Amino acid sequence: MGSKVKNATFSLPIELLDKIKEYANKNYIPSINSGVREALEEYVIKIEKERLYKEMLKASEDPLFMKDLEENMKLYEYADSETEKGEEEW
Repeated sequence: MGSKVKNATFSLPIELLDKIKEYANKNYIPSINSGVREALEEYVIKIEKERLYKEMLKASEDPLFMKDLEENMKLYEYADSETEKGEEEW
């Protein structure tokens, strides 16, 4: 994510915070902050994937979108087949 940071205050279950502290103390993670940041980054990625999946599922129900997709796939059919042939030469 970005390089700018801002402090925030969160309430976490004591057991969870104790586990994160333990992992930091045993050097499984560089720090509590980095462990929380990494977990949140992974969670955001998960949510973004779910959102994209739902959007694509919705788009798949749109006849105009599907028609456009099929037309574009046909337009690139030749280029795709040429690319597949060329992969063996690399």
